[in-house]
Amino acid sequence: MQVQVDIEFDQLLKIVKTLPAGQLKQLKTEIEKEAKSTKSADLETLLLNGPTATKKQLNTIVKNRKAFNLWRTK
Repeated sequence: MQVQVDIEFDQLLKIVKTLPAGQLKQLKTEIEKEAKSTKSADLETLLLNGPTATKKQLNTIVKNRKAFNLWRTK
């Protein structure tokens, strides 16, 4: 059996402020743990699903680097 309760933010804040120190610390730990797992998963997903360069693009980058290095040393 599940019960869903809609609580306004102000009400939730008031409830959190009335928690004892131990429970407040536990709540803070759980929130931080959730935030860290979400951030790292999002970053990992972003990096893994990000664009990758083709061999042709990599060759172009290498050629451009060589050209810039020659130009800078003249």
